[in-house]
Amino acid sequence: MQLIARGVGHAYGAMPALQGIDLTVQDREIVAIIGPSGCGKSTLLGILGGILRPTAGTVAIEGAPPADSLNPFTYIFQDFALLPWRTVARNIELVLHRHRLGRAGTARIVADVLRRTGLEQFADAYPRQLSGGMRQRVGIARALAVRPAVLLMDEPLSALDAQTRELLLEDFLDLWLRAPMAAVYVTHNLAEALRVADRVAVMSRRPGRLREIVPIVIPQAERTRPERQGEIARLHETLWGLIKDEARIAEREVAGHA
Repeated sequence: MQLIARGVGHAYGAMPALQGIDLTVQDREIVAIIGPSGCGKSTLLGILGGILRPTAGTVAIEGAPPADSLNPFTYIFQDFALLPWRTVARNIELVLHRHRLGRAGTARIVADVLRRTGLEQFADAYPRQLSGGMRQRVGIARALAVRPAVLLMDEPLSALDAQTRELLLEDFLDLWLRAPMAAVYVTHNLAEALRVADRVAVMSRRPGRLREIVPIVIPQAERTRPERQGEIARLHETLWGLIKDEARIAEREVAGHA
């Protein structure tokens, strides 16, 4: 299944947020979206996922989602979005209720994603009893429960400390490499983009336009190897070179409106 945006634009009243975005996300491909603050990354993600209607252009799907997909699209948010009065298992169950799988079917899926994400022993814990990294792991498990065709991630690790972020990034990639799916990963962190993405879409400052798409041809499993660090450093320099000047201008614009 492909996700295709053609000429996508969006405005909030008189303020343009996006303009002329053309982007295709292939099946089993991770596309990272980076750009200056306020460039419309999260707006674009909302449009791609169908929770926001663009004021210009179209988003289309080509091909059918996998036969076992319960939701073609699902989100992982930076704030975890867990209900504090529900246990880990019951937070995951929540996304399955409308699919009428029955008690046994729901239990099988919950048990499977708990096992795959290393959360089996935390099934009866409440979010307040978990670290930030573990709460986000629940968010990942909940997303996987509906077997999405496209996973949409809005800065999912930005609320975590550097060590937890690195551990969770490794866990996510391990899960993805075992069962690849299409994914769009919005981040302000260039190292994260370089760690996960097959391609990095670089956006301009507001109104956000697609400046360039940078392919990352190094396999994800090889990107932490010492012999690859020179290539990774050059790619980081390329990405930073594409956004540095506009990021500086955007930062001044944000400060001016504070």
